[in-house]
Amino acid sequence: MLEIDNSYSYYKIPLQAVLDAYKEGLFPMAETAHSKEIYWVEPKKRGVFFFDTIKVPKKLKKIAKTIPFEISVDLQFEKVIENCSKLTNTRKDTWINKTIKLIYVDLFNKGYAHSVECYLNNRLVGGLYGVSIGGVFFGESMFSFVNNASKFALFHLIERLKVANFDFIDTQFINKHLEQFGALEIPNTNFKRILKMGIKKDRNFYKFYPKGFLPKKLFPLNNGII
Repeated sequence: MLEIDNSYSYYKIPLQAVLDAYKEGLFPMAETAHSKEIYWVEPKKRGVFFFDTIKVPKKLKKIAKTIPFEISVDLQFEKVIENCSKLTNTRKDTWINKTIKLIYVDLFNKGYAHSVECYLNNRLVGGLYGVSIGGVFFGESMFSFVNNASKFALFHLIERLKVANFDFIDTQFINKHLEQFGALEIPNTNFKRILKMGIKKDRNFYKFYPKGFLPKKLFPLNNGII
């Protein structure tokens, strides 16, 4: 469990204020891991995944047949967000500070935030987390300690949301890594239009499969969903 350090001056932001911000197309970030404040971001252009434009490299389809990982959902949310915030040789800082962590743990405890976890030899080696509101999933961050772990977490998320008839995944920003899987960049005005419609939908994140470990027969890319 994420411990609250009483010597750390963090901001306790009401849950409803966070949800309202997401519904308006904003999301929180921090300047650095050690910042005490957060700020709200609304990019002029937005990255999105639409489920009819997903691209899957042939190499990953081949790897999927070997079922290289175990996958679970919502079993290690706090470990996932901690791993997403870890500093590495290539990542010298992070936008995930303690306030951000507390916000998402609160959202998770209330059923709005979710995580996908990948394991290799019973060790957590990759995953992602984000927020689900209506028919929209807001992707936040992912991590990978071994090759392809976060990719299969992403593909499971895509399959889960497609089966549940979600409208789209918000990736916030776009990059080459996401583009290779079909992510698109759209103007913020277009994003806010589809967001307004999407959040009104009644969708069930667990329709595909409930919380817990995913059966091997449902491993991503092996069932013709995408």
